[in-house]
Amino acid sequence: MTPDTRPPAGPLDAAASRASWVEVEHDHPFGIRTLPYGSFTTPDAPGARVGVAIGEHILDLTAAAGALLPEHAGLFTAGSLDRLLAAGPTVWSQVRSRVMRWLADERYRRAVEPLLVPAATATPRLPFTVADYVDFYASEHHATNLGRILRPDGDPLTPNWKHLPIGYHGRSGTMVVSGTPVVRPRGQLRAPGSEITFAPTARLDIEAEVGFVVGTPSRPGRPVPLAETERHVFGVCLVNDWSARDIQAWEYVPLGPFLGKSFATSVSAWIVPLDALRHARVPAPPRDPRPLPYLDDTGAPPGGFDIELEISLNRHLLSRPPFAGMYWTVAQQLAHLTVNGASLRTGDLLASGTVSGPTRAQCGSLIELTWNGTQPLTLPDGSTRDFLEDGDEVVITGTAPGPDATVIGLGEVRARILPSAP
Repeated sequence: MTPDTRPPAGPLDAAASRASWVEVEHDHPFGIRTLPYGSFTTPDAPGARVGVAIGEHILDLTAAAGALLPEHAGLFTAGSLDRLLAAGPTVWSQVRSRVMRWLADERYRRAVEPLLVPAATATPRLPFTVADYVDFYASEHHATNLGRILRPDGDPLTPNWKHLPIGYHGRSGTMVVSGTPVVRPRGQLRAPGSEITFAPTARLDIEAEVGFVVGTPSRPGRPVPLAETERHVFGVCLVNDWSARDIQAWEYVPLGPFLGKSFATSVSAWIVPLDALRHARVPAPPRDPRPLPYLDDTGAPPGGFDIELEISLNRHLLSRPPFAGMYWTVAQQLAHLTVNGASLRTGDLLASGTVSGPTRAQCGSLIELTWNGTQPLTLPDGSTRDFLEDGDEVVITGTAPGPDATVIGLGEVRARILPSAP
């Protein structure tokens, strides 16, 4: 008997919402409490489809919605998350609830199980069309470390740092999905006291970050207040904001990052809905001085997230940056980005900036981990690194606590470095 395609009568009970008929370990990062969205293809079906990760499988949401969610099926036919992002928080909640029900209620198993694809056979695609990309600088520990490295005789933080979320607008056209190789960029270089040269970067770096994906747009001229963040932010991903430090050092005065950042920015294949991280909310650190009113979140619900990142280089763990200590929250970043009247677009990506903690083992970039190359890292094979070499593979993963001792996974952002193009 084919299951009724309508939701069963009554709410999904608590026990069912914690378990799935899909075989998934309790501590799997892609359990039923996570259910991240992505876009994928398979060898037998090269067209892009929207998927939801569950354990070691992907639910083909494009097909499932056509059969079980006809009122929203059109959101998924294009194979990307673009239409879902634009649909807004009411629809986001409806879709997530229905997907959770399909995967928890045995009555849907016969209809849904044939739509599960082994994740190992799928190829990820960039899950949404990136509209505008803004990279912030929200970690006090990272900003302080770079200040001490680059301005050893001055204050580590610039005078504006604790008054506003500093950021720069990046290049959305070179955003790539996890697994895409990164070609070593070339550019103008000038070491102190030397001639200007044009060569491949010798100081290719990583920046482990958390990204926030905008769904609902805002109107031009209308700032988005702190309290409206969840009306606009759909979900969370991982970001590696690759940086050519030597190109950046020569070009960035007076306007900031340009070619040292724009050659590639990697994002994870899976977007975790903001709703999945409700149990990971934590207060932001104390702010001194108190921000201006439009940024002041005193008394507001906790705006931080207890996300722990891990950075590995060639399968060797380098560090565990903690996101919970970030000075500026996504709500403050959104409020500052729009306070001048700038509008949000569906697909905007707000990256947190490098996530670093108070210890060296919690730094999110090689410039910090090696103290600008003066203290190289030794890898298990005996080789050393100050910055990345050709052939190196970097993997950044992220997890957060979920309800009932579950783990909410953010997946991974992975890339291998290829030699500079001739």
